[in-house]
Amino acid sequence: MLLVAGVYIVAGNLAGGVAAGGVGLAKGAVPAAYQPLVRKWGNLCPAINPALLAAQLYQESGFNPGARSPAKAQGIAQFIPGTWATHGVDGDGDGDRDVWDPDDAIPSAASYDCELAKYVRHVPGDVSANMLAAYNAGAYAVIRYGGVPPYRETRNYVKTITTLSRSFAAPVTRVDPSRQAAGAIAYAQSKLGTPYLWGGTGTAAQSGRFDCSGLTQASYDAVGIKLPRVANDQYNAGPHPARDELLPGDLVFFSHDPADSRAIHHVGIYVGGGYMIDAPRTGAVIRFDPVDGGDYFGATRVTEDGAKALPTRV
Repeated sequence: MLLVAGVYIVAGNLAGGVAAGGVGLAKGAVPAAYQPLVRKWGNLCPAINPALLAAQLYQESGFNPGARSPAKAQGIAQFIPGTWATHGVDGDGDGDRDVWDPDDAIPSAASYDCELAKYVRHVPGDVSANMLAAYNAGAYAVIRYGGVPPYRETRNYVKTITTLSRSFAAPVTRVDPSRQAAGAIAYAQSKLGTPYLWGGTGTAAQSGRFDCSGLTQASYDAVGIKLPRVANDQYNAGPHPARDELLPGDLVFFSHDPADSRAIHHVGIYVGGGYMIDAPRTGAVIRFDPVDGGDYFGATRVTEDGAKALPTRV
């Protein structure tokens, strides 16, 4: 079973956690078709919230309801058949429990998360961290150790999921700047004038040419941060500042659908003054372009932990 249980972090328990109540979704981080489901079912119990449920679904399938894994996990929430038979629910009330239907699978993911929380509700500490640890290591281990057990895998698991969830939560305060931003900008500046290449990642075989996400990936790789290859996954590499809060080094995104980050088609690196460095299109070169446009979607302040938390495949 590849389902990742949601985890709700109460302020003061795990560093950087999300405070209780009022957790909103970042703009467009969840495809529009699934936003109502995630908002509704992400509040099923106090142990989860919409941003955490969204992070779970993104990690498991990239919001793909037809996803299949080699381990036979199925659907948007990646239930294996045996677990679905026990924990699948009829979320839309149509008399059918269909693992391939997000109207059933998303409620089932939330329901299963809340069941895990009940298993460990008497264990000291944060119930949601314990819930996630119980999924990874088993409820007995959580009970035995009186909380998250001292297993490296389990502690990394809890950290990964909680960190990823922050990229799906709407910021409630100003987002701190990235320490690596200046180096990433310096790298992008060094590529000004380089011809665009669709699929380009700057290899010698490609004569050092880039496409838009290849350039942003290489810019942050130059300062030790590994970003995903494509723009719509790079959007989840950190929190999302508002347009009037942009700082140099932020990634700025453009989408065909203003409500769906999965429809992002372009990315650049913000340099200040309303401009970005980007690799715009075939026939053009890497250059400065204005950020403001009709398809401006939003921004991400890349963090090392946020990038590390991203799954290698979605």
